[in-house]
Amino acid sequence: MMSEIKRVFPQIALKPEVQDYLHSIYTNNELLKELGETVAERIFDSLLSCLSHPPSLTCLRASTHIHTLQDIQHKLEQHLIQEEANGCNGSLSIPILHNPQLPDVLLIPVIGPRDVSVLNSEVIVDAQCGSAVLRGAHVFAPGVLSAPKFLKAGGVVSVFSVVEGRCTRGAKEFLGKKVFLGNGVSMMDRSDIFCAEGPVRGVAIRMVDSLYRSPCFDGVLQNEVFLQNLPSVVVGHVLGPRPGERILDMCAAPGGKTTHIAALMGNQGVVIALDKIKSKVEKICENARALQLDCINAYCYNSIHAVCSDTTQQCTDAPPFPEESFDRILLDAPCSGLGQRPNMAVSWSLKEVRSYPPLQRKLLSTAVRLLKKGGVLVYSTCTVTLAENEEQVAWALKTFPCLTLEPQKPHLGSAGMPGAALSCDQRRVLQRFRPELVWDGTNSGLLSEDLIQKANSDTIGFFIAKFSKR
Repeated sequence: MMSEIKRVFPQIALKPEVQDYLHSIYTNNELLKELGETVAERIFDSLLSCLSHPPSLTCLRASTHIHTLQDIQHKLEQHLIQEEANGCNGSLSIPILHNPQLPDVLLIPVIGPRDVSVLNSEVIVDAQCGSAVLRGAHVFAPGVLSAPKFLKAGGVVSVFSVVEGRCTRGAKEFLGKKVFLGNGVSMMDRSDIFCAEGPVRGVAIRMVDSLYRSPCFDGVLQNEVFLQNLPSVVVGHVLGPRPGERILDMCAAPGGKTTHIAALMGNQGVVIALDKIKSKVEKICENARALQLDCINAYCYNSIHAVCSDTTQQCTDAPPFPEESFDRILLDAPCSGLGQRPNMAVSWSLKEVRSYPPLQRKLLSTAVRLLKKGGVLVYSTCTVTLAENEEQVAWALKTFPCLTLEPQKPHLGSAGMPGAALSCDQRRVLQRFRPELVWDGTNSGLLSEDLIQKANSDTIGFFIAKFSKR
């Protein structure tokens, strides 16, 4: 049986039932009336294509509460020079750009897909590792599934990611569907990667010629930049935290948005971060320490149960909390994640995709109870479904008359999509990042001004709603 290789992956691989579900969203009656069937179908095809490729720019959130943006940019330029000298994916010709609407962001163009020759020696990595490689990472040992029998450190190999089918860890070859990611130099022998004594850490393959050219930021400037998708940075600014406030991040791991909130407050006030998985809470604390933010208190706690039933309890920094305890709340809700990029394949069933809205509504109900009158609640997801986005907004407005939709600043994305019983004015103040509207199949050949404009749209799929409580 010959293995199937796709040099350029045109569309994300989904279960047919999930693809049909998404198709029904992007061709709903309201959209067909607004766009017509031909345009709606073209946009849906563009969605499936862009999801399997990385955004056109890498977004780095700068620690401007510690250093100036100019100082951080200078250090990044030095890093790119070193990457070029080491023969990695960085390049002196790649500019570092600013976004005028996000004063704490640096942007680095991603170039590709490039014409890279496939070598005879193949290494297979898992899908998560493959996605990281497409965004500039090297291949770390835990992500390697298959390697040649006689692989030695210093050998040059082609790296592929699994798309469909299972690859047994330690296999010498893989006959399933895979996609080419680029070429690299092995930093370990095969026996080191698949060590019988336990899991191995460290870089197994150093990428030198990737399908998408983007610098690697593993362990780089750890207290000065945070690798974060652009819409996730926008969320912090939309929330608008102020020094001295008491703010709750309900589903906080790994802490990117949490640390951004604390930085925007100037490390003055209290940020409570909750997550129900202990290892993820430890990651929040690790990120807070690296970014020198000590106003963050992280707890391993299920946010659904974060409201205290004892009405006489005084406000504390540990959960559960009395009602109306927080000035601002961020609910970056658990979701189906169908807007994440690059994502070459999703194995979830339709039942799994549809399991999130009930959980999101429980979390929204808790958030409303914990929010002070006059406070701000921001709800966000990294998915593209109506049920987890616009329909949740419609439900929240109907269920909680105390909530009012508020305009967002900055507003870099598109308006909300039709099909969820929201008015045009209501959809206009929502913010949905829709890379399918600008995707053209390539990330190259643009001037700096055009790249900035594209950076605001060619992102992961993302949704933001902002409420105030009367």
